[in-house]
Amino acid sequence: MSFYICSNCGYGSASWIGKCPDCGQWNSLKQQQGFDKKTNQPTQDFELTPLSRIKSSTEKKLATGVYEFDRVIGGGFFPSSVTLLTGEPGIGKSTLLLQILKNFKTLYVSGEEGAEQIKQRLNRLKIKDDNLDFSNTQQIESIIKGISKNHKHYQIVVIDSIQTIYSNKIEGTAGSISQLRETTSQLITFAKNTNTPVILIGHVTKEGEIAGPKTLEHMVDIVLSFEGEKVSHFRILRTPKNRFGSTDEIGIFEMTSLGLSQVKNPLAFIDDEKSSAPGMSIVGVTEGKRPIFFEIQTLLSPTILAIPRRVAKGIDYNKILLLLAVLRKYYGFPLDKYDIYINVVGGVSIKSTAAELGIVASLISSFKNKSVKNNTVFIGEIGLLGETRKVVFEEKIISEARRLGFKNIYSSKNIKNIKELKNVFSS
Repeated sequence: MSFYICSNCGYGSASWIGKCPDCGQWNSLKQQQGFDKKTNQPTQDFELTPLSRIKSSTEKKLATGVYEFDRVIGGGFFPSSVTLLTGEPGIGKSTLLLQILKNFKTLYVSGEEGAEQIKQRLNRLKIKDDNLDFSNTQQIESIIKGISKNHKHYQIVVIDSIQTIYSNKIEGTAGSISQLRETTSQLITFAKNTNTPVILIGHVTKEGEIAGPKTLEHMVDIVLSFEGEKVSHFRILRTPKNRFGSTDEIGIFEMTSLGLSQVKNPLAFIDDEKSSAPGMSIVGVTEGKRPIFFEIQTLLSPTILAIPRRVAKGIDYNKILLLLAVLRKYYGFPLDKYDIYINVVGGVSIKSTAAELGIVASLISSFKNKSVKNNTVFIGEIGLLGETRKVVFEEKIISEARRLGFKNIYSSKNIKNIKELKNVFSS
């Protein structure tokens, strides 16, 4: 029995079709043999392994020594793990890797940059090149064959990027769905067989999603997302998927002339003086178990449009619409007469619901043109009934806020409903 697979997207069909109905490519369906024609039996033997015979690995994780990075991935690279690192072009993915891997014997396979470019970046970062070997080979079979001869020699293997690597077993250009599946599969097999951590750098689409099939994220062990605006010097490392640790932790870095430096100060994103102005508020949230404080800025401007503009940067757009609806109902503000712009200072994104009370406070502050009292922080989630709800680790955020010198702390403890926010503004 045979079937046909599209070499571009992996679509399967029981018969040949001239044009792939999934990706639209012509003459891309190739015949594949899944069963032996004579015996009509599967060609692969079934293997069974009792887990009671498997001994747990005692190998230690490879800690990079960069605390902000190790915190995110769970203490270090696990032997045989495959990590996918993604981010916007120019955000600093290669710079981050070169800094965290400077103490490991590393093979850096790049299909995008030459050896001279990597060497120049190392010189700029003042990193010694003794531990780094470079290859620009792009065929996965040649890469694995070359690495396999020296897999004990290399502690970590980096592929930059997975979209530039191809397999001679698959017809189609590098970066196509079928090529991504095949090359990633071969690298995973290599990592498991040799206990060598493999890091894949991946492209993202213009929408910010990981380029390629969703199965790529399912195949790897860890997915890392490096975020931040290019105009901002702050970068945040998140992990949407981690088989060896938590997915809640974040790492914070600052881009400097000497590369990325770790940021451990929870007030890094706000003004040291904690002064206030109309439309501004400070929120306390937790990323993982770590309290961090952000500055929210809001601008309400009379609109000349039939449908007023709503612009949100660093905050989920739908969350803003929900909070505006709650304000309109329980505060009675004529928000339909205003264009509304909301921004998180520092070019970062806030995903925690603990910021909602502060967002509402900044909206009211801008509408009334009154400043929030100095040294004030907001912690709390807003419900659809206008009530303030308690958030995870609220006590920890409050304790950290007091330690950092905030005099006015508003949370679910002292703000039960958004109508009570009228007392938080300067007269």
